[in-house]
Amino acid sequence: MELPRVLLALAAMGTATGLALLPYEPRVPPGALLGKVTATTFALERPCCVFHHLTNASDAVWLVVAFANASATFRNPPSRADVPLYEGLPTAHAYMTLETAAAAYACSVPGPVLRVGGDAVCGGQHGQTACNGPLPSPGPYRVKFLVMGCHGPKAETRWSDPILLRRARSPSTVDPAPTQRSSDVVVIASILASLGTGLAVAALGAVGYEG
Repeated sequence: MELPRVLLALAAMGTATGLALLPYEPRVPPGALLGKVTATTFALERPCCVFHHLTNASDAVWLVVAFANASATFRNPPSRADVPLYEGLPTAHAYMTLETAAAAYACSVPGPVLRVGGDAVCGGQHGQTACNGPLPSPGPYRVKFLVMGCHGPKAETRWSDPILLRRARSPSTVDPAPTQRSSDVVVIASILASLGTGLAVAALGAVGYEG
């Protein structure tokens, strides 16, 4: 069965509960990508050609970010006014961000990857529901896309696999060996310089003696 037919079938099945479950799982791009996962951010593939059969011009697609162990208990907000904020992540263990018009994920708009946690400024601006601030810990995190219409949630994707960020290295764990090696090089260079000076003096003395 073609993907569009599968999406429509799932949408029809979800009508009974008011929410369609889409057979799409967000993921970090598998290929090489600079900064794909950092200590505070990670990249996601854009969910192109996923929502176009279920949305209209007024719908928005949100990204739900949750700690992996809290994703199962996350409850979709009934309206935009109830969207969990980025600043509430430490206590709510989840938030929603990257509010985007559904048309931006059309099949003809591949675009760049999404960067979760990429806005270092909005983290200090309270009250912004779409804040995409830096992630505060390595996680792991799980994410899903949620389509919100005028009357609340309409469709959602599956949760991603757990995404673990890189751990920032403590200064105490930095290898001191390079400093030690640099000191050794300086000592060896000093010894060689002294030997060179001694040999030069000896050579000059020999020349003077012969004269």
